[in-house]
Amino acid sequence: MERVLLLVDDEDNIVRALVRLLRREGYTILTANSGKEGLALLAENEVGVILSDQRMPEMNGTEFLSRVKELYPDTVRMVLSGYTDLNSVTEAINQGSIYKFLTKPWDDDHLKENIHQAFQHLELIKENIRLTEELKSANALLANDNRELSKDVEEKGESLELHSRALDVAQEVLEKLPVAVLGIGDDSVIAVANRKAQEMIGVSTFLLGNDAPDALPAELIELYQTVDDESGLLMSEVELEAGKPLTVYCSRMGDDSTSSGSILVLMEKRISP
Repeated sequence: MERVLLLVDDEDNIVRALVRLLRREGYTILTANSGKEGLALLAENEVGVILSDQRMPEMNGTEFLSRVKELYPDTVRMVLSGYTDLNSVTEAINQGSIYKFLTKPWDDDHLKENIHQAFQHLELIKENIRLTEELKSANALLANDNRELSKDVEEKGESLELHSRALDVAQEVLEKLPVAVLGIGDDSVIAVANRKAQEMIGVSTFLLGNDAPDALPAELIELYQTVDDESGLLMSEVELEAGKPLTVYCSRMGDDSTSSGSILVLMEKRISP
């Protein structure tokens, strides 16, 4: 960041002495011999720190810096003058128009250090402003993200509710079917079993969640193990022990879903009179 310093003094020898003192400090130095000239330079240049004499004709230092405060409030403003001018700048210091009051004759090292601190003060303020703006921007993005997240959660919640309702309806339809339905996964676990299947197979063990070989009759086990992806739909006549003859349809699952296993539909065989 370029450090631009404006020196304002009606005495040329003072201005030249200050330039000689400060030219190796890395500043871009602008000079003016009056408050009017100083304002003209400020209108054309982005100045960070101003060092002004107090006793100048037409416009003294406090008047000049008070005007600068109104027009360029971000500048750091300092007065360099004699001890006798202290009372005249006290009010300006209290009002915030002046950052520091430095005295003539000055100590070179002390003056250089104060100007260096003035630029550090300015840069710290600018950095705080930048960080504040970044924080505001980040907060705005976060607020927007939260709104989008809330919207997504709401939409997903509605979608889950619809799926839940659809699942409830499908389950009820399955239970109301006049045929027995069994779904057996490739791990041989019974994943689907409606009430009709429980009644038709006639076992006391609750079918759902059990291993098919342990819960189903051997005739059904043999049938579902026979069907494969190439077999398509198999139909077989089965008569369970102490039961009525059944017509069993068996098919692989997974053509229209991510399911993996077999589905069995058991219907009581109609016997012609």
